[in-house]
Amino acid sequence: MHDRLHVPDQDNPSSPFLTPSAARLLPNVPLLALSTLDEAGRPWTTLIGGEAGFVRPLGQSNIGIRTLVDPKLDPVITLLLDRKDGSAVEEPNDCTRPVAALGIDLETRSRVKLTGRMIAGALEGLNAKTSDQPVMEAQMVIKIEQSLGNCPKYLNKKHIVPTTPNPELMTDTLPLSNAALELLDRADLFFISSSHGTGNMGTNYRGGPRGFIRVFQNDDSGTILVYPEYSGNRLYQTLGNLSVTPKAGIVVPDLDNGDVLYMTATTEILIGKDAATLLPRSNLAVKALIQGATFVRNGLTFRGKAGDPSPYNPPVRFLATERAAPDAQSANDRIVYAKLIKKELLTPSIGRFRFSVSDPEAAGRWKPGQYVALAFEDELGGGYSHMRDDDPSSLNDDLVRTFTVSSSPSGGLRHDEFEITIRTLGRIGSFLSRQNVRAGLEIPLKGIAGKFTIQPTDGENREIAPFVAGGVGITPLLAHLPDLIERIKLFWALKNQDVGLAMDTFQRYPQLANSTTLYVSGVADAPGRGQEPVHEKEQEQDPGHQTIPRLEEYGAPVFTRRMLASDIQGQRDLSSTWYICAGPQMRRALLSWLSDKEVLYEDFDY
Repeated sequence: MHDRLHVPDQDNPSSPFLTPSAARLLPNVPLLALSTLDEAGRPWTTLIGGEAGFVRPLGQSNIGIRTLVDPKLDPVITLLLDRKDGSAVEEPNDCTRPVAALGIDLETRSRVKLTGRMIAGALEGLNAKTSDQPVMEAQMVIKIEQSLGNCPKYLNKKHIVPTTPNPELMTDTLPLSNAALELLDRADLFFISSSHGTGNMGTNYRGGPRGFIRVFQNDDSGTILVYPEYSGNRLYQTLGNLSVTPKAGIVVPDLDNGDVLYMTATTEILIGKDAATLLPRSNLAVKALIQGATFVRNGLTFRGKAGDPSPYNPPVRFLATERAAPDAQSANDRIVYAKLIKKELLTPSIGRFRFSVSDPEAAGRWKPGQYVALAFEDELGGGYSHMRDDDPSSLNDDLVRTFTVSSSPSGGLRHDEFEITIRTLGRIGSFLSRQNVRAGLEIPLKGIAGKFTIQPTDGENREIAPFVAGGVGITPLLAHLPDLIERIKLFWALKNQDVGLAMDTFQRYPQLANSTTLYVSGVADAPGRGQEPVHEKEQEQDPGHQTIPRLEEYGAPVFTRRMLASDIQGQRDLSSTWYICAGPQMRRALLSWLSDKEVLYEDFDY
């Protein structure tokens, strides 16, 4: 894996015994992910425990486990401890079936990896009068042959409390049921096991935001899951095993209700463009073809109360088949650059930037409503770091950003030029705002994509096109001007400090003001707009007081308040189709106000 990923080799830091630090940690962990191989050499993984103290070191690199388990439906417990005559399991010293484990405390974000083999184990009923019991006590002794502590990255905090389960088999067939799919959609963690052939095994944790496990396919022809491999310690122990023996055991617990999904899969490691094509914004991902699955209701012996998510979690990365790929990969391999040739700062937090394209043929011509993807890694990338507590989100930031093109293809620019109008805040926006155009900044242009297009005018289609914009959400509409200006009815919500953008827009497209209604929030009350006049110095510091009268001179009605439901619902009959470009909160409100209309919008919630 180091060769494939072009990273320096590392010695294996695992210790060939149970280290003192691991021995100190184990009595304090409330959970243990445990794995083994079945007769076909397929890995399976389970999650057991519920409170600290159920795992203890016994000396000479042996550990003892004593906890409640599901003896019938848990695939690992049935493989390790199932004896038809009820006798104890005593494995010979040359036992070839390996086991692996991960002791983990999610509340303190502590974990330790363990590899070895079970040398003894037994199941004991909780009720001596009943032999067939849904819950039994398991006792196991495991000889530890390797141990390794792991970092706290991506561990979402959970407070674990024990409970008595009542396991019920829901499904053990494929494709996955709707309930199992809902579990995957909610999951912010899972445990994965791998092996090197039928020899040593490894078990570890994978975490992220809720929904970081994506379902690529789930039908009669197969069930395929995909998840991103985030930046880690670069040991690649799990991926190394999967590259040699592409089989994985996965357990996905629902810590809210105790449901659990056990799966075994064949795997494929995706690197570079292969990863980004399937799971945009990923350089490394794993595709798992599920070979077997068991979904158990109320099968866990514990529950988990959610705490703080890991600060290292990146946003959910959606499959390219789920929504437009945010990196807009170019269809060819030719390298294209966008050179900054002009910048205009329209307000204290909004700027317009013009770029020229080095190879217009390779980049392709953009259409109104599309966006460009620019890669800032060469300019802002900080290189590899294992941990970066001062800026944890930067570790998985590929520094690819998408920007709606705000210039019209017919707007007077050269064919190899385009403009973006963006916030000059954040890492990328502030970087661009500081640039000296004379420096000749060149940014790799990864591609052009998007389909947020207002239906063009033709002989039969002259229907009004109502467009609701929030702040810089005006940019897709600007790309459609001036061609559609006669059909547009614009409802534009702005903050007071952004009124300069409206002024600039009306100066460039005066006719648009006649069909625009502005809603400007954050304007201090002034005579005629509120109850009390404000001090003259306050008006001087308030852009709205200086700009709003000029906006009204263009003919646009201006309301110095937030947009209300009545503002939109009173205009519902303008058209059967409405267009929206706004932030998530405003978009949700608009969708509810226009619930009986066709509403088109571009989803930029990557």
